[in-house]
Amino acid sequence: MNSTKVLDAKGLACPMPIVRTKKAMNELATGDVLEVHATDKGAKADMSAWAKSGGHEILQVEEGEVIKIWIKKG
Repeated sequence: MNSTKVLDAKGLACPMPIVRTKKAMNELATGDVLEVHATDKGAKADMSAWAKSGGHEILQVEEGEVIKIWIKKG
């Protein structure tokens, strides 16, 4: 999947992946896609809830050693 920007949040514990994601999203235009790489096991649920509350859309999630989440800015 194509992304406008990639955010490396590996090794960060909650709430830092969300804090960094919010900052990165503020730098993007509506419709841009942010690809987040995280290792925090709670990142998937946290990102989903955060995206929903902010009007953004989770496009895809790949789970593995590194969780990859694509978020489209709303």
